[in-house]
Amino acid sequence: MPNQQRAREPAGADAVLIRKAFVMAVIPGKADEYAQRYSQFWPELGAALKAHGVHNYSIFYYPTTRHVFTYVEIEDEARWKAFASTEICHKWWEYMSEIMPSNADKSPACANLSEVFHLD
Repeated sequence: MPNQQRAREPAGADAVLIRKAFVMAVIPGKADEYAQRYSQFWPELGAALKAHGVHNYSIFYYPTTRHVFTYVEIEDEARWKAFASTEICHKWWEYMSEIMPSNADKSPACANLSEVFHLD
């Protein structure tokens, strides 16, 4: 199964957005802290995401398993991957690594999800 699907067209552009979804987790007892940190989302992080072609970024929390489901629409895979090398991204990863399972580089441990159905 493919792990990405085309989404809607960005406003004023000919390109079609790519839908992506992935799942991560929150360390036990840190759900409130996770939500609090996102309630104070850094404007410069949002600006960097948008500058890298990110649209419609949503995160949902499932308390039973402590998983977070993330959905995002991107303009281009290369720009999405380039965001991960920015200073602000690494700063956010460091900030969140104490409340989420993380990789050695402090990026959140995550699993990409494959789309099996979509209805426009």
